[in-house]
Formats: sequence, structure tokens, C-alpha cells
Amino acid sequence: MKNTFLSLIVLTLAGAMAFGQTQKIAYVNSSKILDELPEARDAAKRLETYAKPIQDSLQMMQKEIQDKYDDYQKKQAIMTEASKASAQQEIQELQQRARDYAQGKDQELARQREKVFTPVKDKILKAIEKIAKAERYSFVLDQNDQVNIVLYADPKDDLTNRVLDNLKRGK
Repeated sequence: MKNTFLSLIVLTLAGAMAFGQTQKIAYVNSSKILDELPEARDAAKRLETYAKPIQDSLQMMQKEIQDKYDDYQKKQAIMTEASKASAQQEIQELQQRARDYAQGKDQELARQREKVFTPVKDKILKAIEKIAKAERYSFVLDQNDQVNIVLYADPKDDLTNRVLDNLKRGK
């Protein structure tokens, strides 16, 4: 995916240069913007508040499984084969229930994350677009902790602080 994106950028730039057009390229650090933007921090807190009971439930399930397993280990030597099989089955069922719960809640958390962060992302993208158009940038790339497509960039082409200023002023 990264290679395809990078190839597309290189081909676009090469094509533009072949026709004598110059392209201005800038970059932003989306991680920094999300860390410093109050709306993004509020969204992250809302998501944490939403996720906390889910995490607590999962921890309780894991503790119950561990307690059952520890109890089984202690009593295993004196258990009949039937009671061993029953205890093992019970532990496996608890593990499966915990996996099913976690899977369902992961999907629920992803939907909630999308719901909470979409307005923030849209606002950031609009601010980036506004600055890019005003300063005549053809491309604005992202360079952050997780994704580093930009291998080298002149710091003067970093729009991160201008985007943050724009967002914080509410323009």
C-alpha cells in the first residue's frame, strides 16, 4: 500500500515536471496535531470513558478463567476423569465466551472510534486543504510516528504548526 502510494506520487511528479509544471509539496505531522488539538484530546477521553467498562469486564472474565484454571490445577490429581473433562470443558467455554465478547466489543469500539473521531478528522482535513490552497501546495503528505512516507522534507514545508494555529483560532 505504501509502495503504491509512493509510486503514484513519483509518477504524478514526474508527469508534472515533464510538462514544465512545478509542484509544491508540504507535509504535516498528524500525530502532533491530534496530540495538541483540544477537540482530539476530548474525543480520546470520550473514547477511553466508553472503553473502560469493556476493559474492566474483560479483566474480570480473564480473572475468572485464571481462578478456574488454578483451582483445576490444584485439584487435578484427585479428580476423576469425568470431573477433569467437565472442568476442562468449563474453562474452554469461559475462554470462548471471553473471546466472543472481546471480538464483539472490538467491533463496537471501532464504530465508536469512527463516530467520535470523524468530525475531528474532517475538521483537520479542511484546515489542511485551506492552507494548502492558500499557499499553493499541490500535495500535502503525512509524516508521523506510525507512517513515514516522507523520507526527507525541508522543515519550511512543514504545515503542522500552521494547521494547528488555524484549528485553534477556529478559522
